[in-house]
Amino acid sequence: MSSAVMTPPTVGASAMTDPFGRTISYLRVSITDRCDFRCVYCMSEDMTFLPRADLLTLEELDRLCSAFIARGVRKLRLTGGEPLVRRNMMSLVRSLSRHLGTGALDELTLTTNGSQLARFAEELRDCGVRRINVSLDTLDPEKFRAITRWGDLDRVLAGIEAARDAGLAVKINAVALKNINEDEIPSLMQWAHGLGMGLTLIEVMPLGEIGEGRIDQYVPLSLVRARLSNNYTLTDLPDSTGGPARYVRVDETGGKLGFITPLTHNFCESCNRVRITCTGTLHTCLGQEDASDLRRPLRASPDDDLLNAAIDRAIGHKPKGHDFIIDRKHNRPSVGRHMSVTGG
Repeated sequence: MSSAVMTPPTVGASAMTDPFGRTISYLRVSITDRCDFRCVYCMSEDMTFLPRADLLTLEELDRLCSAFIARGVRKLRLTGGEPLVRRNMMSLVRSLSRHLGTGALDELTLTTNGSQLARFAEELRDCGVRRINVSLDTLDPEKFRAITRWGDLDRVLAGIEAARDAGLAVKINAVALKNINEDEIPSLMQWAHGLGMGLTLIEVMPLGEIGEGRIDQYVPLSLVRARLSNNYTLTDLPDSTGGPARYVRVDETGGKLGFITPLTHNFCESCNRVRITCTGTLHTCLGQEDASDLRRPLRASPDDDLLNAAIDRAIGHKPKGHDFIIDRKHNRPSVGRHMSVTGG
């Protein structure tokens, strides 16, 4: 990241409140649509990625994130694609960490597939990152290769170990896939909890054409929970971050298990988050085709007046909830953009 001077946050900028009274305090930013995996539920095998010229620069991403922090964002998560494959991305992390030092930001974190963690874990810790999410759907090397199409499980496990050695708290995210890993969920949970890591299970989300039918992949987490309840005592927890997960404590392991259910449960009543793509498009809802261009006002003026006006317009149209469905008749996604573009 160059030494260009960053625009200071707007002093006294107003907080962001949507039409339903929800205050926006959590921002997820995709810094690249590229990934070194091609997971079967996320991407097609032969993906066409955005031209690099379309992506915001690291300096622009810094300014954009800083504008949201000035408006009341307290938690910032960097995503992708795979964020750690973007060149020089650690300079962005280090720059954004200044907001942790001032107290303007409570948490800076990221979601990763773990493939690059061994390289960056120590530096992430040095930049003030304290916990991360790692996407991992199986501990079976052959299944892992099949799901990711060309990922290396040993490399991911080494990355997780490096993160834990660096003092980072790790939470595992796993997508439940019918007839692929659903029978492995108990052992995956025991492994994660045995290492002091939480596990969150996620239903397949109908985003983007991936060359496979979502119906063939989908397993409702209500069924997964019922199966787990046959062998484990699941105690509901009141934990709420304004996000989509519902949590339980597993008495037998002492660990925490989350369920994200975009299809079987609309979790939007307390939504406090918005997403920005690597091209500067703001999505106020993961499950809607809404889009607001922030790149144009960002580049139109050196101050943030136009940008803040665009943010206000977008937040003013944030929907009450999503309408995720799997189109069973046509076997197509309910939202056309891929998760790798939106930000996982």
